[in-house]
Amino acid sequence: MPTYEYECLKCKRVFEIRQRISEPALTACDVCGGEVRRLLSAAPFILKGAGWYVTDYPSESRKQAIQSEKSSDKSSDKTSDKTSDKAADKPAAKGTESTTSASAPAAPPPTKSD
Repeated sequence: MPTYEYECLKCKRVFEIRQRISEPALTACDVCGGEVRRLLSAAPFILKGAGWYVTDYPSESRKQAIQSEKSSDKSSDKTSDKTSDKAADKPAAKGTESTTSASAPAAPPPTKSD
């Protein structure tokens, strides 16, 4: 059952009342008898269950923080790329494998024989 908000035009009292959608709107204040009008108000709701996260609909400040994180990640990636390029230029020490060598292709999965 929805909750409606009313304001009395005579005593300026604002009050809420739970009414069925099919019920007619109130016309008189129950305290002073003055004329009332229905106000428009935001409907409250609660997001429950899996899948509702704060990141689904981020605020402007959160969007800016995400963008600054992305730009700082890109700059740190460029720095790490330069470091790994320098390491790739140097030959591997004796008795160790190079971390930049290409890996062998993966073997196909075994098949079942009937």
